[in-house]
Amino acid sequence: MIYLKLFVAFLEVGLFSFGGGYVSIPLIREIVLSYGWMDDEMITHMIAVSESTPGPLMVNMATYVGSSQGGILGALIATLAVVLPAFLIIVLVMAILRRFISNRYFQAILSGMKPCIIGIIMAMGIYLMVQNCFGSNFSGIDIMAVIMAILLGVVYWGSRKIRKNGISPILLIIISAGAGVFCYGFR
Repeated sequence: MIYLKLFVAFLEVGLFSFGGGYVSIPLIREIVLSYGWMDDEMITHMIAVSESTPGPLMVNMATYVGSSQGGILGALIATLAVVLPAFLIIVLVMAILRRFISNRYFQAILSGMKPCIIGIIMAMGIYLMVQNCFGSNFSGIDIMAVIMAILLGVVYWGSRKIRKNGISPILLIIISAGAGVFCYGFR
C-alpha cells in the first residue's frame, strides 16, 4: 500500500510542479506532511541534503522520501513517478513545439507563468530562512543560524561584486557545510 501512495503522491508532484525543483518544494512539503511521512524539521533537513547532492532537487527529494518510507523499492517508485510526467510532457512538447513556438498566445502563456514561478521560489526561500533562523514553531531565535545566513549572503553578493560570475555554488555549499560543522558540531 505504501508503494501505491508513494507513486500517486509523487506522480502528483511531477504533474503539477511547473518551473523546476524549487517550485516543487511546497507541494512535496504539503504531501509529505499530509501523509505524516515526516515533520517540518525533517523536511528542512531533506531539502538541505537534496540541494547538496548531485542531481535535480525534485528527483533527489522524491528518492529521499521514497527511501525513508519504502526502502530501495520505494525510492525507485517515487523517483519514477516524479519524472514520468516530465518525460512524457517533453516527448509530447518536442513533437509539437515547432508549430507553437512562434504563436503569440503560447508566448503569452509562458510569459504569464514566469512571475508566478518567481513568486513561489521566493516565498519558499523566505519560508525556509525564517524556519531555519526562528525554528518551526517560532520557539526562539537561533542567533548562529541568523549570523551564518547573513555571512553567507555577504560572501555570495560580495563575490558577485568582485567577480563577474560570483562564487561557485559548489564552493558556497562547501563553505556552508564547514560553517555548520564548526558552529553546530562542537556544541
